[in-house]
Amino acid sequence: MELIPAIDLRAGRCVRLRQGDYNQETIFNDDPVEVAREWANQGATRIHLVDLDGARAGSVQNGDVIRKIVEAVDVPCQLGGGLRDTETVMHILNDVGVERAIIGTQALKQPDWFREIVNAAPGRVALGVDAKDSMVATAGWLEVSKTSAIDLAGQFAGLPVAAVIYTNIANDGMMQGVDESTMQDMANLADLGLPVIASGGVTTTKDIENLLALQQKHSGIVGAIIGRALYEGTINLNDAIQLVQ
Repeated sequence: MELIPAIDLRAGRCVRLRQGDYNQETIFNDDPVEVAREWANQGATRIHLVDLDGARAGSVQNGDVIRKIVEAVDVPCQLGGGLRDTETVMHILNDVGVERAIIGTQALKQPDWFREIVNAAPGRVALGVDAKDSMVATAGWLEVSKTSAIDLAGQFAGLPVAAVIYTNIANDGMMQGVDESTMQDMANLADLGLPVIASGGVTTTKDIENLLALQQKHSGIVGAIIGRALYEGTINLNDAIQLVQ
């Protein structure tokens, strides 16, 4: 299982939100590039970047910082937030050098377009499924749809999707662990034949152990994104990587 440290970007800084609430922000570092180097030095094999300003605005807003991070580390980066048209996605992949583009809102609103972009860049486009009570949330989590996470992802089973990144908004940034219903949702997604990355709520090594146990039954669970727990010190990245190895 791949453990992926998260760097959430807002106004060029490394921050974390609670439950996606822009009014509940903690600034962890003014230099996200240095943070990315640190995670790579501790053994990260991939870095998860979120353009929070981009998610809200509908277009990439932290492009300069993203480019600097990609250039500064020797591991692949994946990016979500504000990727809502073909030109932007291809620019991020081909010009900026991000290895994976994560698309959420537009996959729900324009599923045909999402299929096209996945086929145009096989293995390089991930589906971001952000859910509240198993229903998909969009637009930087500001809106909740009437589509379930499993129904959204099910439309794209069989396509060369890089991964489904599943976040339960209720858990994100709350330091309360990954709950049973979230684990069940991820198992259901993995059973569609899609590679699933857990995100939101990974707080202690116990959460990682629980995900490893789930992976034994559902091999499609391939990774976990860790955010606030790394910054608050409840998980040591190097130790966690040793655990999964």
